[in-house]
Amino acid sequence: MDVMTGDVATRVEGADKNDARRACDVAAAAFPAWAALGPNARRLLLLKAADEMAARSEDFVATMMAEIGATRAWAGFNVHLAVGMLREAAALTTQVRGETMPSDRAGCFAMSVRKPVGVVLGIAPWNGPLILGTRAVAAPLACGNTVILKGSEVSPGTHAMIGEVFRDAGFPEGVVNVVLNAPADAAEVVAEMIAHPSVRRINFTGSTHTGRIIARLCAEQLKPVVLELGGKAPLIVFDDADLDEAAAAAAFGAFMNSGQICMSTERLIVHEAVAEAFAAKLQAKAQSLKAADPRSGAAPLGPLIDPKAAESVAALVADAVAKGAKLHGDNAHDRAIMSAGFVSGVTPEMRLYHEESFGPVTAMMTFTDEAEAVRIANDTEFGLTAAVFTQNISRGLRVADQLDTGMCHVNGPTVHDEAHMPFGGVKSSGYGRFGGAAGIAEFTELRWITVDTGHVHYPI
Repeated sequence: MDVMTGDVATRVEGADKNDARRACDVAAAAFPAWAALGPNARRLLLLKAADEMAARSEDFVATMMAEIGATRAWAGFNVHLAVGMLREAAALTTQVRGETMPSDRAGCFAMSVRKPVGVVLGIAPWNGPLILGTRAVAAPLACGNTVILKGSEVSPGTHAMIGEVFRDAGFPEGVVNVVLNAPADAAEVVAEMIAHPSVRRINFTGSTHTGRIIARLCAEQLKPVVLELGGKAPLIVFDDADLDEAAAAAAFGAFMNSGQICMSTERLIVHEAVAEAFAAKLQAKAQSLKAADPRSGAAPLGPLIDPKAAESVAALVADAVAKGAKLHGDNAHDRAIMSAGFVSGVTPEMRLYHEESFGPVTAMMTFTDEAEAVRIANDTEFGLTAAVFTQNISRGLRVADQLDTGMCHVNGPTVHDEAHMPFGGVKSSGYGRFGGAAGIAEFTELRWITVDTGHVHYPI
């Protein structure tokens, strides 16, 4: 549905569990030939897909605007990074390597090799549909696997177009498959594909609640899964920080895509000596970030995904204010439209301290020393990403080392992604890594092979 008008944005044919099973069968049938294809042939096809995706930039932007209310800036960044992911995957095709190892057995030549696993199921969300849909399949394809992209019910048009990109780039039939379904059929469709014997790896990006369900299904089948889930990212501001840079990074991290990013800055942990000055700078920025229909002009923020999401964020803010916190910025909402704001004086008794808002609001609290900053930052079930602002780089690295997150950026925003970097979290933010060499490890099987070149003595 169109986020702003409620009209139909995209029509696709919905799959049931029988269709899902057939998609797995088709991918399995295509696997032997794709796995046997040389790395440079796979590279060429991935590069063609990158070019094809770039050529469709305006179509992707228009579809994302309609389906999820994306601003032109957010939709354009999706195209930019997704194209980069395909080109990075192309570079990975010749990086799937093993090694030789010394053996204690005389005359034994030992080696490790990495092999494609078979069919990889990637389950992608709506909030960064082109980035996350492409990430779900790019590295697995580079490693010689065939893939199934299970698209989101909220952004089916965007995810269907990803499949069209691979088709038009010349990928062999059955190598890339897209399964789309009605919301009511999602659980059955996903369970059918996870249970299929040819599906050997799964990756999922989405909420922690759904991630736990996916993890249980995979555990029952003894199948490895990469999970990239929710976050409650902290941004720590020390008293020696460049406050202009810190405020700019906080605003970008908290409000980009209306806060609907897993890496969004959900907590501002600010030294008490600079808290007032920092809040003033951030408030000035937040007041300039009004939300509107992105198709009506160059609005910095678009709508949330639906009115219920805005109501949920408003409830978190109301709870915090009722318990003594202060709202900066109007943070008012009209259906799915909500402008930026932040809440200072947040304490553990408030829901906003613990719960992921996934909206254009962030919680601010203060600290007195480094140990307290680290304690507050780690006081969450989540552990995806973090940021530390200080001009003392030794302190920045020391604090980064103590944070329970999969990623941390010193003097940079919590929202930061590059195609070749190891991306993922810890604790309730998931496990496993996308990106570069880490992605190769996730989507290949490591095998030990030996060749004995002489006589072997056996004890019996």
